Amino acid sequence: MTTTVKCPTCQKEVIWNSESKFKPFCSDRCKLIDLGDWASEKHAIPVKSEFDPETLDGLGYDEADFFKDQ
Repeated sequence: MTTTVKCPTCQKEVIWNSESKFKPFCSDRCKLIDLGDWASEKHAIPVKSEFDPETLDGLGYDEADFFKDQ
């Protein structure tokens, strides 16, 4: 049984095996388009902020407190 996946860029079917040079992409072009999307921040991994800015404001912190000259 042959496993196939869809290219994340163009949705073309890609055979998933050791001979698939650009997997999961169908081509070098699609791979580079995806890389460009990450570089231009069209894609991003969601990150939960460690600190809520509203909470810090409520505690009396000011932005200048975090950027003091040392």
